[in-house]
Amino acid sequence: MDQSLLATIWQSPELPALLQILNARWEEEQQRRHAFWADVDENRKAEFITGEIIYHSPVIGRHWRVSTNLCTELLPYVKRNELGKVGYEKVMIRLTRNDYEPDICFWKKEKAQSFGLTQSAFPAPDFIVEILSDSTANRDRGIKLQDYALHGVGEYWIIDADACTIEQYLLDSNAYVLAQKLNSGSILSVGVEGFSMSLDDIFHYEEK
Repeated sequence: MDQSLLATIWQSPELPALLQILNARWEEEQQRRHAFWADVDENRKAEFITGEIIYHSPVIGRHWRVSTNLCTELLPYVKRNELGKVGYEKVMIRLTRNDYEPDICFWKKEKAQSFGLTQSAFPAPDFIVEILSDSTANRDRGIKLQDYALHGVGEYWIIDADACTIEQYLLDSNAYVLAQKLNSGSILSVGVEGFSMSLDDIFHYEEK
């Protein structure tokens, strides 16, 4: 949070009026958010971000293939080692203000063991992967990068399927630090203990 901006607002004689405006807008946004929760279609990917409902178009083949390649390795690894739970595509995470459906996410066992079979929204994961598209890149690198960090998501991968690169962000206090950006070799996860995968396998687009 920008402390200088906060101090300026706090010292302003217009503070009471500003608080009234902010409270009114917050209440209006929360009403829209509750309507979103009630009306969301489980068959369509949608997110609620800073008061706006974002609907997603079907993914293109390259995006889908990268997601599939990664999940094909990650899901059995997590299950075999009893590490927790993996969610993908249509799993909604509910944060303080916003609701997201990350491409891939993971919760450690301690958090995941309380999840119910009829549960439809989940807390902040320990690890998130977002695969860039033209329509999502600004949010993936902007509001999501900030919001995931503020809610304690320990590791965040941003995957560019066109450039065949992975950016690995690790949490430092309440902000992410870019640990590495890879276009070859292998990547080792911090949030999913012991999980690693070669970029050749992640970006493999032909049937084996």
